[in-house]
Amino acid sequence: MQKVKLRDSLQLGIYKVINPFVRGLIKLGLTPNMVTTIGLVLNIGVAVIFVLGAEKTNRGDLSFVGWGGALVLFAGLFDMLDGQVARLGNMSSKFGALYDSVLDRYSEMIMFLGICYYLIAHHYFLSSLFAFIALIGSMMVSYTRARAEGLGVECKGGLMQRPERVVTIGVVAIACGVSSHFIGGDFKIYIPGIPFHIFETMTIFTLPITIMAVLTNITAIRRLQEAKKALEAKELEEKQGSNRAAIIVGFMLAVGLATAGTAVRAQGADPSPLTFPTPKNISNQLFYLQRDPNTNTIICQLNVNSKGEVDQKEPINVFWMRYGDKGEKKELSYIQRKFAYGIATKYMGNGQFELRFVSHKKLPMYLYKSATDKKYHVYATINNKKMQLERIFLRIEGGSFWLPNVKYVEIKGYDAADTTKQLVERIKV
Repeated sequence: MQKVKLRDSLQLGIYKVINPFVRGLIKLGLTPNMVTTIGLVLNIGVAVIFVLGAEKTNRGDLSFVGWGGALVLFAGLFDMLDGQVARLGNMSSKFGALYDSVLDRYSEMIMFLGICYYLIAHHYFLSSLFAFIALIGSMMVSYTRARAEGLGVECKGGLMQRPERVVTIGVVAIACGVSSHFIGGDFKIYIPGIPFHIFETMTIFTLPITIMAVLTNITAIRRLQEAKKALEAKELEEKQGSNRAAIIVGFMLAVGLATAGTAVRAQGADPSPLTFPTPKNISNQLFYLQRDPNTNTIICQLNVNSKGEVDQKEPINVFWMRYGDKGEKKELSYIQRKFAYGIATKYMGNGQFELRFVSHKKLPMYLYKSATDKKYHVYATINNKKMQLERIFLRIEGGSFWLPNVKYVEIKGYDAADTTKQLVERIKV
């Protein structure tokens, strides 16, 4: 975080210095795209200087390297100017951003073309290889960010962004050219016992480029890793959102319409192709919920403590009996508990609780002890009938993942006024 703040503060400081010049360019009628184009032309000039240095000088003459570095810094200044001209001149545009990005890539590749040409011409073959690797890393740093942002995630940061690369090459090239004037272009340092020199004047230019070759590719790889994490998090969020939406759509559609005043009783039988088990040997079971396309069952159980008393904070325990998966008991997932089959509770006093499914809070249910058998049951009013709930069944046939085709909801239970009378309300959706 400190590196980012330092970089931003330096950038703001540079903007304060160049803003008067930027306003002058705006008064002259220069547009951001024109400034970007000037930057490209200057970088072509950089390549020309290195090519001329390769063709017209010998290995020990590094003056062209110094002049090339000076022009690199001057051309790099226009990378900052075009953005400021766009901002201060209120001339920002999407195409301008694209144009700037494309020409920056051309500028960098052309600059490295000149550098590689110079190094090869003067037989710095290993250094030319590292210069080419630095070019690859530079392109991948920019490409990784652009591609990640195209996929909707931010991917910034790293040690070798474009401003750092431009400043590094410009400064070390100038330092190399100036040093050659004082110590000579053929200055070398040897260590006894080593058959080759460990340093020469050109090292001032080639060693930082070698380091850049490593750091740019590390930066690109780290950006790729950051993008991977961000994309996986985004995909997980979308997947969870999709699963949540599918559950909510199916459940809310069915139960919601089941309680609507315009609901109509289904005519005729339309049984599920599955044979659903009846949950057995589950202590304190209140009611259960089943639905196509599998026999896995949601159990709603009275939650009591070791003394047999109802837990006022969490009177209901909701879990799966996965009959389709070897009949094992399994807790609800976080998404299922918070957005679908979980039950929100409210203590109303006198041992009574109000219950609502988190996915459909318009259906109030009530948990309290029956005066008949002195046991807790869940009651709801369905189509103007107060019912002691036993089973809710959603008949689903086809449809899509997002919108399952819920054909009907069947609610089974007992008449609250006469528990010997079984009620079955089938609601066509």
